[in-house]
Amino acid sequence: MLDLCTVLTKGGYVLWQKNYTHINGAPVDALIRDVLIEERAGITSYNKDSYALKWTFLNEKELVFVIAYQSFLQLTYVDELLETTKRLFSTTFSEQLDSSDVVGGDYSSFDPLFDRAWKTLEEKYSKSKQKVPRKFEDTKKFENTLNGSKAKPAVKEPSVEDEIAKNIQAMNLAGSPRSGARGPGGRRNVKSPKGSPVPSPNMASDPAAGKKKKSQKVMRTWEGKVAKGEMEALDYSKKLDGQEHEDATLANAESLVDRSKMGNVVDGYYEVQDVDYGDEDEDDIFDEEDGELVSKPTAKSSGVFGFFKNLTGQREIDAATLEPVLQKMKTHLIDKNVASNISQHLCDSVQSSLLGKKLGTFGSVSTLVKDNMETALKRILTPKTSVDILRDIEQAKARSRAYSITFIGVNGVGKSTNLSKVCFWLLQNNYRVLIAACDTFRSGAVEQLRVHARNLKALQSSHSVGEVELFERGYGKDAAGIAQDAITYANNNDFDVVLIDTAGRMQDNEPLMRSLAKLVAVNNPDKIIFVGEALVGNEAVDQLTKFNQALKDFSGLQNPRHIDGMILTKFDTIDDKVGAALSMTYTTGQPIYFVGTGQTYTDLKNLKVSHVVQSLLKN
Repeated sequence: MLDLCTVLTKGGYVLWQKNYTHINGAPVDALIRDVLIEERAGITSYNKDSYALKWTFLNEKELVFVIAYQSFLQLTYVDELLETTKRLFSTTFSEQLDSSDVVGGDYSSFDPLFDRAWKTLEEKYSKSKQKVPRKFEDTKKFENTLNGSKAKPAVKEPSVEDEIAKNIQAMNLAGSPRSGARGPGGRRNVKSPKGSPVPSPNMASDPAAGKKKKSQKVMRTWEGKVAKGEMEALDYSKKLDGQEHEDATLANAESLVDRSKMGNVVDGYYEVQDVDYGDEDEDDIFDEEDGELVSKPTAKSSGVFGFFKNLTGQREIDAATLEPVLQKMKTHLIDKNVASNISQHLCDSVQSSLLGKKLGTFGSVSTLVKDNMETALKRILTPKTSVDILRDIEQAKARSRAYSITFIGVNGVGKSTNLSKVCFWLLQNNYRVLIAACDTFRSGAVEQLRVHARNLKALQSSHSVGEVELFERGYGKDAAGIAQDAITYANNNDFDVVLIDTAGRMQDNEPLMRSLAKLVAVNNPDKIIFVGEALVGNEAVDQLTKFNQALKDFSGLQNPRHIDGMILTKFDTIDDKVGAALSMTYTTGQPIYFVGTGQTYTDLKNLKVSHVVQSLLKN
């Protein structure tokens, strides 16, 4: 039973719709928002609430055909019904669809045509589902008949369990008292004629020789090896006075700040720099007439977009025409470190948006694929929510509360380091920042944050910017409780921001994932930022999917939280292979706030959508 069938334009205007039951919510709106706008049209179906939705495109007329039905039903004829509906609708209203007044046309006469097509397909598939009775020879009752008893029984093959039982029996026999006692190294002692065991060849005559001697620690002798002055230089126990200690701390902190990489102050706020990609590739030129980036003409075209450069004059694009170009495009994206399944989804989405389109006389399939892929990438990477954290902090200040950000991720990606970079950015904007040391699992995690807090405090004092403090409770404590105490302390002491550091954990570690979900559920931070490496490809999809799933499954909340954004670390090590940025954004639908490009506090950069698209499509 169908619930809804609708025909709409790619701009979202409904031309025709037929409801068979009352629709709860807006599943078609969700399909447009979550699938079509997000360039996920390559997937075969979409579930929203209790509905399953399937769709197809009529790209020649820029139309979308959608059918919705209850998700527990197994309707095998839906795909064929969509294609039949598309063919009938385009044939019946061909003149109206070719006119300029497509939206203002009357399509109500399509109701009986659709009902007739639906009824025909339903009867066709119901007949094909009828089961054919089995032959009597194929039933169990045949075995009890005379003919069945005459059948030669099959020889039973030895099973794995039988082989294991035989091996265990052999081992028990080998270890029985009759087989003799075993000496050192597993050798069986051979009895002498008198019954006494013959000593093994590797046993010494001395009884004490068989015992292993404990190694004695040899004290290191320094006399004659290190001069007296050098010995004093190795003595780090000398305490510096207050001023000397502050000067040493400030000097160490200044070494972690590259002033040439400092951002700019815009409208009173300090903003980090954008990622510097340098000049455009020499093989690319900007066509001022068309306003597009095109390749310089060369004697021999190369790269992913030169494959079908001379293929022109195609009147209608079909799957056979697109397949070689999209296959080369998929390989190109994988080479750029995009996850393979996401590369496939993108190519499927581009194919679904191009099938049936008419190509101009001098049109090129490769150019059309490139343009549509560029549009798809921009849609995916463009943030759907605000990425202005400073504005959100100001709104929290207006409500007299501290703004909290939780940093999560797997082991070794640089959560603590990038938390410190974010703290440096906030200090430049004169905010009071509290760092909560909630990594009570990894040895040295609290000490690492203590060093960062000391360096940032020295920089803050010397340049009169903001204020930073570390909130710690040692190791072995409940991370959720420490974060809760830190937020309470920040609200009581007029801190503006709380940065919560968490323990690194693998996505399959259920106890630690439960602990993370508890921390998020108890404290409900304003932002949950996933810190991931720019080096990963397919692994990024697995990490983000399982982190989001754990936050949902282990929270115990009716409306659980999910990841709000990402920070991509080690971005300076990947050249133009920026596929992890696309994989993470595609998986979560959330933006990338910053990328880490080094080890200093100023190595935090903004990542623009145009930079990622340019790098992904560059040959």
